[in-house]
Parts: sequence; structure tokens; C-alpha cells
Amino acid sequence: NMNIKNYMIGQTYAETISITREKVLGFASISGDENPIHVDEDFAKNSFYKKNIAHGMLLAAFISKIFGMNFPGPGCIYGSQNFKFLKPVFIDDELLIVVEVTEIDLAKSKLTFSTVCSVNDVEVLVGEAKIYIPKV
Repeated sequence: NMNIKNYMIGQTYAETISITREKVLGFASISGDENPIHVDEDFAKNSFYKKNIAHGMLLAAFISKIFGMNFPGPGCIYGSQNFKFLKPVFIDDELLIVVEVTEIDLAKSKLTFSTVCSVNDVEVLVGEAKIYIPKV
């Protein structure tokens, strides 16, 4: 049973996710974004990055999973999200996702979160999300 009064500014949740070729290919198949920079190793060798990169929106999907399943968890409603993609994420990278409560709006039952993804302590994606908590 989630209650917005249970949350505090500065509260965080962190999770590490392995970026695998299987996940990138699965996301390409589901989304229809089969850009060769993501899925074709030979194409990627001749590209700016020299290797396949993960879809930015795959990273976003992992953030969505955290909100929906872990923190706040089942029942919350994802209201909005913005992103800046700062650096590429490669297959076999270990992605650290940290979400942090930055604002609490009791009247609207809304939490604002910073959303930060990093690889080896380097930020690769930053953004902000607004999550609605069902009123009890």
C-alpha cells in the first residue's frame, strides 16, 4: 500500500543492469528500431563509435521498470520523463541507474525524481521524471 507521505526528498533507489546484445536485439525487434548502429556489428565497426551502441530508449525502459516494479512500485503512474543522452552505452557495459526524489507535491500526490544512468562513474543519461502515487 503506497502512500506519498512515506517518501522523503533525497530518498534514492539504485540498480545495475547489464547491457547485453540479446537485450539490444530484443528491443530493436519490439520497437522496430533496427538502425544498424544498434544491431549490425560490421556497420558499427566503420561508424564513429566503432561498436554497436544501445538504444537510448532501451535505457529509458529500464528506468520505467524501476518506477513500475521497484520504487515507488506497482500502482504508481508515470506522468512524464525528459532525457539528455550524454554518452553512448555499449554492449557489455554495466549500467548503474539511480533515481532520487527531488520534490514532493502532496496536493497532487506527485513525486519528482532525478534519473541518472552511468557507466564506470561517467554519466551517460540524465533526466527528470514525474510519478503519481495513487491516493489512499
